Amino acid sequence: MKNSPLHQFEIVKLIPIKVGGFDISFTNSSLWMVIVAVTLCLLGHVVTRKSSFIPSRMQFAYEYIYNFIADVLKSSLGREGRAYFPYVFPLFLFVLMSNLMGLLPYSFTVTSHIIVTFALAMLVFVGATTVGIIKHGTGFFRTFYPVGTPLFVAPILIPIEIISFLARPISLAVRLFANMVAGHVMIKIFAGFVGMLLKSPLAVISILPLLLNTTLTGFEIMIALLQAYVFTILTCIYLNDALSLH
Repeated sequence: MKNSPLHQFEIVKLIPIKVGGFDISFTNSSLWMVIVAVTLCLLGHVVTRKSSFIPSRMQFAYEYIYNFIADVLKSSLGREGRAYFPYVFPLFLFVLMSNLMGLLPYSFTVTSHIIVTFALAMLVFVGATTVGIIKHGTGFFRTFYPVGTPLFVAPILIPIEIISFLARPISLAVRLFANMVAGHVMIKIFAGFVGMLLKSPLAVISILPLLLNTTLTGFEIMIALLQAYVFTILTCIYLNDALSLH
C-alpha cells in the first residue's frame, strides 16, 4: 500500500538482471547507492580542484570533516590511525551522505535496509579482523583467552568472547538500520496526519502535526549525523581492539 509508512522502504527493480539463477537486478537501492557515490566523488573533485588558502564554505566544511575524522582516528589509534584514514574516511562519508540524502523528497534511504548496513558492518568486521591477524598472526586469537586468565574459566570465557566478537557486525548493522527506519516511519506517519486533516473539517489544526513533522525532520538530520559518527567511532574501536588485542 502506497499510504503505508513502510512503502518508502520497498525495493523496486529498475533493470531486471539474472545470472545463473541469481537475481542481481539493478534496483532503486542500487541507484541511490550510485547517486551517493557519484555525489561524493563530484564534491571531492570540486573542493580539491578549487581549493584556496582562504577556503570557501564548501572547502571549509570538507576540511572540517577531514580533520574531524583524522582526530577521531588519532584519539582512538594514535599515530597508527593515519594508515587507516583512507579506509575510515570514505566509509564515514558514504554512511553520512546516504543518511542525509534519504531525507530528500522522493529519495530512497539505502541505510534503512539491513542488507546494506550489514554489508557495511561486515566490511568493518572483516577489515579489522584481517588487520589483527596480519599484525599478530595466531596470537590474535588470544583475544578470546587473555594472558593470565585462570584455566578453569576458559570453558566459560572463550565461548562468551567468541559470541561477543561475532555479534559485532550484527549490532553495528542493526543500530544504523533501526534508527533510520524508526525516524522515517515517524515522519511518514505525521505527514499522513497532515494530509488527512487537510481533507477534513479540521483542516485548521493541520498546522500542529505539520510543525511536529518539521521538528522531527530536524531531529532526523541530527540522528543521521550522529549515526554516521557512531558507526565511525565503533569502526575505530574495532580496529584498536585488533591492533592492541583488547
